[in-house]
Amino acid sequence: VPKHLVVIGAGVIGLELGSVWSRLGAEVTAIEFMDTIGGVGIDNEVSKTFQKVLTKQGLKFKLGTKVMGASRSGNNVTVNVEDAKSGAKEEIQCDALLVSVGRRPYTEGLGLEGVGIVKDDRGRIPVNATFQTVVPNIYAIGDCIHGPMLAHKAEDEGLITIEGINGGHVHIDYNCVPSVVYTHPEVAWVGKSEETLKQEGVAYKVGKFPFMANSRAKTNNETDGFVKVLADQATDRVLGTHIIGPSAGELINEAD
Repeated sequence: VPKHLVVIGAGVIGLELGSVWSRLGAEVTAIEFMDTIGGVGIDNEVSKTFQKVLTKQGLKFKLGTKVMGASRSGNNVTVNVEDAKSGAKEEIQCDALLVSVGRRPYTEGLGLEGVGIVKDDRGRIPVNATFQTVVPNIYAIGDCIHGPMLAHKAEDEGLITIEGINGGHVHIDYNCVPSVVYTHPEVAWVGKSEETLKQEGVAYKVGKFPFMANSRAKTNNETDGFVKVLADQATDRVLGTHIIGPSAGELINEAD
């Protein structure tokens, strides 16, 4: 167990691994360029609560911070960072450095160019609504195409692709693909965040319930967090559900 672990990136993977090492006894500092934690899609209110909970558990955060470089000398690692707004520079000393700044499609060496498939600027394989590439008998699903890099998303795409090949209806709504952060407490969401709805000019209403008011959560001493439901102002259609709290990864299925 490292004495001090620095994690570059406070997204899903960085927080999951960082919180594990923190519980094992390491001092953990997460550096994030954005001003919020949790990655893409997380509701801002949930993100702020999440940060408070993790901070209470001992994690440290440096948000709005750019990593300019890192060097190693013996068992010591020096991380050079810079404030994204002020430009103020700082050196952080640690004995282990974890880089978790996202993933990219593993599409090298597949011979795509040889059959006429041109990848986009992020290395992904372009497909149409039926997951068909520009080569009619070649299909692509999962992490190598657009959309979230999630196993359940790839599984659905595989099933839908086969149905389409056999003449069935092909449709997938990526807005209904849930995301989970496996920390303690867990964080999960599906649909749109408040910030997205505001940007889109959608009239919505909010329903919230804190785990502090749930008897089972109180009995288990797991009262951090809440359930937040966003619904259309006029029709009550659920537009997004966000959960931070015990078993959020299981509960989110009720909203999917």
